[in-house]
Amino acid sequence: MAEQVSTGGRKLPKEMTWAQRWSQRRRDQQEGMDYLTTLPQRMVIVYIPVALFVIILLFPFYWMGLTSIKPNAELIDLENHNPWWVINPTLEHYARLLLETDYPSWMWNTMMVAVVSTFLSIVASVMAAYAIVRIRYSGSNTVGGLIFLAYLVPPSILFIPLAIVVFNYGLFDTPMALILTYPTILIPFSTWLLMGYFKSIPYELEECALIDGASRAQILVKIVLPLSIPGIISAGIFAFTLCWNEFIYALTFISSSEKKTVPVAVLNELVDGDIYHWGALMAGALLGSVPVALVYSFFVEHYVSSMTGAVKE
Repeated sequence: MAEQVSTGGRKLPKEMTWAQRWSQRRRDQQEGMDYLTTLPQRMVIVYIPVALFVIILLFPFYWMGLTSIKPNAELIDLENHNPWWVINPTLEHYARLLLETDYPSWMWNTMMVAVVSTFLSIVASVMAAYAIVRIRYSGSNTVGGLIFLAYLVPPSILFIPLAIVVFNYGLFDTPMALILTYPTILIPFSTWLLMGYFKSIPYELEECALIDGASRAQILVKIVLPLSIPGIISAGIFAFTLCWNEFIYALTFISSSEKKTVPVAVLNELVDGDIYHWGALMAGALLGSVPVALVYSFFVEHYVSSMTGAVKE
């Protein structure tokens, strides 16, 4: 009886060439998608849902961009101007944001805090997750569960005791106050995420390395980390995004205008009492979302593969 290989849930003879197996897979896929052969079926099942999803996803960016280039006259007088379009676009709001405020400093502060906090959190999470999952000892599962429970504690409860610690150590109104407190909410979830990814790596690889005389540090650096790149990137994206958008700690620990991060500074500095400078606000929000969008665009493939627990062997 000829040996068979599994492809797409169907057994194919092993002696088939790669081209033959690829052609057979294509035919199987086409047979499985026969219900999408007509245009009305594709419209209802594929095109319309995707179009609705894209519209809902991109509408906030469209509204921010539209508001940021509208002159004040069109922003205020909605009865005589179309709220969904702009007639006389202007860049005065961007000029005010970049030239009359400390927005470049706010952006730099946010980038520095997010990058350093993410790096520290990922380093700590990798070591914690490896120790819990790969080093066998009693109580490891309990420790992992307790770490995840720490993530469930609301930041609105933690910022009060953390504020006392920050003030006593003389870190108030400095970037270090955020760099050292953000890992308290980043490490638990990142550790839990990496624990699940490390479990998908075959333990036999480490056993072979231990037999050959490798240390735990060498195994972590040369075997586990290269196989865990997608999971590490996924945890890094989560940590970076959370740091970039965090509001409570940044509002509590930073008081100087030039040291604030973008989420807090845009709200505090571009609102005069009950007067909202919507053009500059939307310009700041739009520019502030660009770095996060770039990070996602560069690492989206690794992020998706980590969510499915993929391991390249």
